[in-house]
Order: sequence, then structure tokens, then C-alpha cells
Amino acid sequence: MTTSPTDSSGLGYLVKRETVAVAGGADLHIRSLLDKQQWHDPLGLALSMGVSSATWPLFGLVWPSAQKMADLMQTWPLDNLRILEIGCGLALASLVIHRRLGNVTASDYHPYTERFLQANLLLNALPVMAYQSGHWERDNPLLGEFDLIIGSDVLYERNHPSQLADFIQRHAARHSQVLIIDPNRGQRSNFNKRMVLHGFDLEKSDIVLPLSDLTPYRGSLLNYQRH
Repeated sequence: MTTSPTDSSGLGYLVKRETVAVAGGADLHIRSLLDKQQWHDPLGLALSMGVSSATWPLFGLVWPSAQKMADLMQTWPLDNLRILEIGCGLALASLVIHRRLGNVTASDYHPYTERFLQANLLLNALPVMAYQSGHWERDNPLLGEFDLIIGSDVLYERNHPSQLADFIQRHAARHSQVLIIDPNRGQRSNFNKRMVLHGFDLEKSDIVLPLSDLTPYRGSLLNYQRH
């Protein structure tokens, strides 16, 4: 992954441009936040959605687990699946699926996610992609149901297991699959229990291969299926 500075005048926050390698596919060109110190919420939109100043920049950074999910989606069978990426952030996996002509909707609850998505679609010469607000504690009747739901590093707070499992229950089709790439965080066990209550069976596999730049990675692919 390579980075380069880019013009950020007038935005209220600093950005950069990154080139993210995708295993088996073309690189992605990504506009991201410069670092974890960025924050910009002049109208209080983020605060109204429950995004604190500490968590505000998290959506706009390239995370290792997101890179792993993008790699996975480069070869995952798409068929005619309706696919939803939850907590998409910079939506690396959604961009890969969209590039492969898959039926994907990106979702997040950060108010700036969509503007970064539009910028990154342009950087990669991709057409418009579906995006919907995906606040795990609030209903969005426009979101609908999906055959495949994917997410990367989405279990990093204590209340996430119950919130996310219930959100998935509302938007997963009767016969569906959920793929979560988790960097072995402590909330995984509680999430597994909630998913079992919603009728999902779990198959877990370890991820030990490094990232494309040979940075070490340790995590798990949580593969939930409901038949």
C-alpha cells in the first residue's frame, strides 16, 4: 500500500490518497483521512448519530481487516446475490464487488461515509453504487433484505454484538450468509451467541497470511449460514 498527499483545502479535515493492493485483482485508489487526529462536525451531524470526536476518524482509515475482506471478495462467488456491507467505512470490499458487477449496497452510520464513497468511485472510474444509512440501533425501511452480509472489524465495542446481531436479523434474508472478518477481538464470543439465537450456524477459519505489503495479520473469518 502506497500513500501520497492530496489537496484538502476547505474540507475542514486532512486527507491523502492511497493505493491499496487487492489479491488477485487490480489495485484500488482510495481517498482516506490523513490520520486518526482528524475531526470535523460543524453541524453536529455526527454527534446526533452517536459518533464521538474519538471515533469520528475511524470510518476514513484503511484497516487491515478491510483489506482482507476486499481480497476475499475478489474471488467470492457473487452469482445473483443481494449483498450488503455493514459498517463499510471506506468500503474497500464493496468497491471490489461493484467492480465485478455484483449487486452490492454499502452502509454505515457516519455522515461522511457517502461523500468518501463517491470520491473513491470516481478515483477508480466506477459508476454510481448503492448506499444506505446503516445505523445498527435505528430502522431503515429502505435497506431491505440481503442474501449475503459482510463486515470487517465491526466488533470493537462492548455493545456491538447485540446491536449488530439484531441489525443483521432485520436485514438478512431467510436463507442467508454472513461473513465477518475479525482481528480476534474480545466481543466475538458474545456475537456468536446472539447469532445462534437468530438461527445462524458458525464455521470459523483462521487468517494467518500477511497483508499484501507483508505486514503480519492475525484474525478469523466468521462464516455464518442460516438455511
